Amino acid sequence: MLYSLGRDKSLKFDEALLRYRDKVNKSFELYLFNLLYLIRVAQFSIQDADSRRTKLRPSEEDKKFEAKLAHNPLMESLSRNEGLYRLFKQYKTETFLDEDHIRSFYNELAKKEEYSQYVYNDATTNKDHEEMLLLLYRTMCANELFLELNDDTFAQWEDDESLIIGSIKKTLKALPAEMDFFEAYKPNAEATVDFGELLLRKVYHEDEQLLKVIEPTLRNWDVERVAVIDMILLKMALVELMTFKSIPSKVTLNEFVEIAKNYSTDKSKDFINGILDRLLKQLADEGKISKEGRGLIGD
Repeated sequence: MLYSLGRDKSLKFDEALLRYRDKVNKSFELYLFNLLYLIRVAQFSIQDADSRRTKLRPSEEDKKFEAKLAHNPLMESLSRNEGLYRLFKQYKTETFLDEDHIRSFYNELAKKEEYSQYVYNDATTNKDHEEMLLLLYRTMCANELFLELNDDTFAQWEDDESLIIGSIKKTLKALPAEMDFFEAYKPNAEATVDFGELLLRKVYHEDEQLLKVIEPTLRNWDVERVAVIDMILLKMALVELMTFKSIPSKVTLNEFVEIAKNYSTDKSKDFINGILDRLLKQLADEGKISKEGRGLIGD
C-alpha cells in the first residue's frame, strides 16, 4: 500500500487503508479455500467407494474398500462443522472449486502405497488419520495445478503461501476440531490494526520527518539512487523501532532484512542491514528507542 501511495498520486490514504483491510481479509479467505479443497478431496473417497461397489465384477479390494478418508472422526469434525460451512457460504468459497481438479488431486493420492495401506488397515488410529490428511495436503501442495489455482484465485498467494500452508497443517494436527476452531485463524486485531494499520498511518503521515532521520546515515548514497522499496522498508523499520516498544530491536532488523530479500534487489539486504544498524546506534545515542517488557530493556 505504501508503494502504491508513492506511485499513484490519485490514490488517497483512506482508500489505501481499505485496500489493506481487504488484503488482510483475503488471507483468511485463502485459508478457507485451501481447507474446503482439502475437505472435498477427502470426500471424493465416497465416490470412489461407490464406483468400486457398482463395478460389474468388483475385485476383493473393491469390496473391502471404505471411504475412510472421509468417514473418520478427524475429517468429520470438519465436514460436520456448521460454523465452518456458514463461513464457506459467506465467502462463496465453493464457487472457486472445480470437480475435475478435486478428482485429479484424489487420484494422485490414491496412487500412493501409503493410501492403500491406510484404507485396508483394520486398526487405524486418529494418528493414522492425521498422517493421511497431512499426506493429502502435501500431495496437493506438490501439485503445480493446485498452486496455480491458489495463485489465479488469490493475488496474494505468493506472499501468503507459507502462512496458509502452515495454518492448514496446524489445523490438521489439532483435529478433531473444536466448533469454533476457525476463530484462531481470523485476522487478529492486535496484529492487523494495532500494529499493521498504525505502521501504515505513521509511515505515510510522517514521511518527511522519517526521511530527515534516514538521510544522514546514507553517507555516500544519494537519496534519489536508493531503490523505492528499500526506502519504504527503511521508513517502516524506523517507525517500528521508535513506536512499538514490545518488539525487540534485533527482531526489527532481522525481519526487514528478510523482507528485503523477498521484495527488493539482490544487494538490498546488505544495504538495509547496514543502514538500519547505523540508524539503531544513532537512535539509541539520542535516547529515541525505548523498549518495554521482560528481556527488552536496553535492547
